[in-house]
Amino acid sequence: MSEMITADLVDLDLSADTKEAAARALAERMVAQGRVTDLEGFLADVAAREAQMPTGLDGGIGIPHCRSEYVTEPSLAFGRSAEGVDFGAPDGPADLIFLIAAPAGADDAHLTILSALARQLMNAEFTSALRSVGDAESAAALIRGDEPEGGTDSAATPVAASAGAAAGSSTASTAAADTGADAQPFRIVAVTSCPTGIAHTYMAAEALENAGRDAGVELVVEPQGSAGFTRLDPAVIAAADAVIFAHDVPVREKERFAGKPTVDVGVKAGINRPAELITEVRGKAERGEVSGGSAPTPVERGGEAGEGYGSMLRKWLMSGVSYMVPFVAAGGLLIALGFAIGGYEIKSAPSVMDHFVWTQTDSWAALMFQIGAVAFGFLVPVLAGYIAYGMADRPGLVPGFVGGMIASTINAGFLGGLAAGLIAGGVVLAIQKVKIPKAVRGIMPVVVIPLISTAIVGFLMFVVIGKPIASAQKGMTDWLNGLSGSNAILLGALLGLMMCFDLGGPVNKVAYTFATAGIAVSSPSDSAMKIMAAVMAAGMVPPLAMALATTVRGKLFTETERENGKAAWVLGASFISEGAIPFAAADPLRVIPSAMVGGAITGSLSMAFGATLRAPHGGIFVVPLIGHAFLYLIAIAVGMCVSAALVVVLKGMRKSPAGSAAPGAPEDISAPAADTKQPVAA
Repeated sequence: MSEMITADLVDLDLSADTKEAAARALAERMVAQGRVTDLEGFLADVAAREAQMPTGLDGGIGIPHCRSEYVTEPSLAFGRSAEGVDFGAPDGPADLIFLIAAPAGADDAHLTILSALARQLMNAEFTSALRSVGDAESAAALIRGDEPEGGTDSAATPVAASAGAAAGSSTASTAAADTGADAQPFRIVAVTSCPTGIAHTYMAAEALENAGRDAGVELVVEPQGSAGFTRLDPAVIAAADAVIFAHDVPVREKERFAGKPTVDVGVKAGINRPAELITEVRGKAERGEVSGGSAPTPVERGGEAGEGYGSMLRKWLMSGVSYMVPFVAAGGLLIALGFAIGGYEIKSAPSVMDHFVWTQTDSWAALMFQIGAVAFGFLVPVLAGYIAYGMADRPGLVPGFVGGMIASTINAGFLGGLAAGLIAGGVVLAIQKVKIPKAVRGIMPVVVIPLISTAIVGFLMFVVIGKPIASAQKGMTDWLNGLSGSNAILLGALLGLMMCFDLGGPVNKVAYTFATAGIAVSSPSDSAMKIMAAVMAAGMVPPLAMALATTVRGKLFTETERENGKAAWVLGASFISEGAIPFAAADPLRVIPSAMVGGAITGSLSMAFGATLRAPHGGIFVVPLIGHAFLYLIAIAVGMCVSAALVVVLKGMRKSPAGSAAPGAPEDISAPAADTKQPVAA
């Protein structure tokens, strides 16, 4: 195995004054040693990882890192800065900077050694030795853990040796606990994980273990890193009094920890304030607070301590919308295909259970329509259920789904689903704060909480708020049906602006959900289908405009952006607004306003032309299902040309060429999926 760091990868007089410049200086050393094949591509991956979460740590440490296809072998570069470089740490600039580069397919042995280094960075003696080392060769040897001549250096545990300790830390901690005194200490199990699974995962594990020893508790950690993870012994989990999750990606097999007092935070909280987390989870155990065991993503979690209510509400609503969208797409497209094959009268066809002829086209059309109608029937319950899930984890699912189904039954529609989900999540959170005897905690998530919360939500939806919400829903529907002329055109422009503002983000999803809610009935109104057409048309504009701009004025864009432009043709034509994200990330002040102008024009033209759409997705592939299809395509073409022209003019006005972007600028950030937003390990 080749050495991951040598003297050539050490700079003890790093002069960079920004994190981008520091990453570039260290990456250039990797390029010179043949460890990185494409400097700009690698720096784009580093920047993309940095955009997910700052990599500065308390104690003057910066750890920019990523997994990249441009890395030939796992490598470390180390820089020491006299002035310090800001990597976003709460306590100020970093003077010790480690650039960690892992190939996309790095083997477990290399990743284990990298994780051991991450643990060593939590060792004050190790970092102190790095600050005082006098030459590059000695610094590289210290990081590698080479034994110096004349004996073992006590300043730091060798990294290679600590790799074994890192890999077996859970077992070692458990064994140590088993040999303790008869008095049983408070027992905590913890899981740590981060998007890359190399650095923060193991730093958080080390910090929690150290804090556990200082607090006199028995704390065992399961780091879930890139090299896989060793599951904690089920007996250890069963005996634990509490659980700490410090993670930025979903905890794998989270159900193992169900029914225990739990603190759920981001991985950096595990690094920066482990003692506070231990105190917090002990307090929850004393009060008898328990949680469920499902594994929501960071978007679905209710938020960490100190997060504003508005931000948490957005996360909860986005959780419901992200799970609802696939039902919308599948059900809507099936219904649209049924109409396309059998005509609109197919909605009156008898059940295919009673009448289905294999050789008749109308039977197949009726089958598609009826399957789609069933899928659409899940929209409001799924929306409500997963809003409650985002708030209260798995115990929120039952009252959320039941509340959503009641909303559908009483014709409270989309608004009723929102209310039912928020009420269900709030009721479950309130019940979880009640102090419960330890003997019944195990059945709380699966019996007691679902029973009580469902009864409360059902009562509120049927008796208290259901009828007013249903009246509000009917009033909104009647208002939409009455829109015409300039009002409809203004609405189309507004929806177009929203679709192009954040390219698949919360504002985009609000507009899309508003449109799909209108057609999620067996007989949608003409106004609802016009709104759906305007929303899809506007959402196609940003990637198509960027594709056109890179084609007609390629010299204004980087090589990476020109390559992304080729893919944007297909993404835009398929109604995937996220295809414009790489361009917006690199140049938001020019790209986003240009896209919004084109989207607003397209939305207003679509409404003016009276274009209609029964399918909630599909782009150009559902053109046969669009009313006034030719005028609809003209609206998209006009908006695309306007956006492309604007972005070309704005980019042409800047003083510096596209190729001179700031070092490490995120030129090639992969667009997240429209529904799940799962982080990609850079």
